[in-house]
Amino acid sequence: MARKYKQVHRKEIDFSLEDWAEVERRAAACHMKTGTYLRRIAVTGNVMCMNMKELAPLINGMRIINNNINQIARKANETNNIYAEDLRRIKQDHEELCHMVTRFITSAHWEKV
Repeated sequence: MARKYKQVHRKEIDFSLEDWAEVERRAAACHMKTGTYLRRIAVTGNVMCMNMKELAPLINGMRIINNNINQIARKANETNNIYAEDLRRIKQDHEELCHMVTRFITSAHWEKV
């Protein structure tokens, strides 16, 4: 019989007030809970985070492309037909999305906290 709960090991750590304030500051900078931040630091040795405001243009572009694809899919479902122009538009939107993601990844400013 499979276990209902995952096995965990708990460990209590004491921090000075100054050290704890620094942990809280770094966790807040990454928009993480302090426990999550500490676990990630302990396991991977570092935490990388980014300013999510940089992601806004990418999300907006994805919404526009998603709306275009949804409109084409709706039309195809209504008519039981899809036109070459619609397929060209989907391909163009897909290429634009790939370009946007690549541009975002290469220009993103990741900070080691």
